[in-house]
Formats: sequence, C-alpha cells, structure tokens
Amino acid sequence: MRTIRELLHEKGDKVWTIAPDASVYHALEEMAQHGIGSLVVVEAGRPVGLISEREYALKVALKGRSSRDTPVRDIMTRRVPVATLSETIEECMALMTEKRVRHLPVLDDGKLVGLVSIGDLVKAIISEQQFIIEQLEHYITG
Repeated sequence: MRTIRELLHEKGDKVWTIAPDASVYHALEEMAQHGIGSLVVVEAGRPVGLISEREYALKVALKGRSSRDTPVRDIMTRRVPVATLSETIEECMALMTEKRVRHLPVLDDGKLVGLVSIGDLVKAIISEQQFIIEQLEHYITG
C-alpha cells in the first residue's frame, strides 16, 4: 500500500493557500489563475479551513452575496479532516468518503506539507491496479 508521502513525492507538494481575511473574489482569482478547485486557508502559519468552488456556489452565489465583500472566513469549511504522510492512499480514500470531502490537507508535525484531492487518490489507485494487472498478465503468459 502506497503512502501519502509517496504520492506527494510523485505529484508534488505545492499547496496554494489564502488568508481568512482575503475576499472570496480574491480566492476565486487564485483558483482560476492556478487551475485548481480549492485553497487551504492559513492563519499564523497553520491551516484553519478550506475554501472551494463548492463553498462559493453554495454560500455566496446562491445566497446573493457579493464575492468582493465577503471574507473567506465567512464561508470556509472549518472542520477539515487532514491526512498525514504515513497514511495510505486507501485510508485517505476511506476518510474522504466518510467525511464527504474532496480535498485533504496533509500535515507533518502540524505543518502543512501538501494537499491531496479525490482525483489524486483515484489516479494513484488506478495506476497501482494497472501495475498489478500487468504483472499478473506477465506471470500468466510466462
């Protein structure tokens, strides 16, 4: 079973963050600029929440609020489950399914060191299964 450490080594550990007092509009600009769907909200160097396109849609757009006047802290998800480097991809997949989240910040001794998405985990699992299939085919065909 592969760990999150191995996954981050392959995919990279770049994490885009934003301050809780930034405007939702600024958060959307950052997500658009980097082609990502979420930002980790960081205050005093520690993750305090997560903002995604989903929070914007549900808590700003559908409620008629202004993204320029709404601070990130007003709409961010505060109780975000996290992963550690030693957890397996399968453990994180189970956690994301149980908590119904699409992104997991990765912490090492309380420090933010990465972010994994459900897409990252699915891709890793498919890759691992493909490798196993190829090995079995090679074994069978001699």
